[in-house]
Amino acid sequence: MEYNKIIAIVSLFTMILILYGPLVSAIKVDGDYPIELFDDFWEEKLTDTQYDILKESGTEPAFNNEYYKNKEEGIYVCAACGNQLFDSEQKYSSGSGWPSYYDVISDKSVVTRTDESLGMQRTEVLCANCGGHLGHVFNDGPEPTGLRYCMNSAAMKFYKSAHFAQG
Repeated sequence: MEYNKIIAIVSLFTMILILYGPLVSAIKVDGDYPIELFDDFWEEKLTDTQYDILKESGTEPAFNNEYYKNKEEGIYVCAACGNQLFDSEQKYSSGSGWPSYYDVISDKSVVTRTDESLGMQRTEVLCANCGGHLGHVFNDGPEPTGLRYCMNSAAMKFYKSAHFAQG
């Protein structure tokens, strides 16, 4: 697959966000993420649903979200900062109602932490660049990892692969 051009575009998008001026800082207040997206950015640049999920750790409805049934080739990036998260080759149908992936695009794409909300213990998945809530990861996925990254569509943007003719 030829992803070089799409990766270059996504990387450029990320750099533009980093250089966006007063809305982006080099260090988040808690020091965990390289990019801090201030509330003004979150509120002005994201839809209400994206804000609820990425900033407030909300969840979109199962079976009623943009990428659950998406079968196109491409990459999924953080809707807030453009960080590359998942490749469509890692996506599979889990039957959960949310887009599911058995692995991340890079071991530096996401971070996890324990989530004890809703009276249970789960592993929350956050964007490693900006700390936006993406979803949760479970140990009931397919090989080769045995993981199921159960993500919110609204927390991501999808960039379709471009295939270029040679010659």
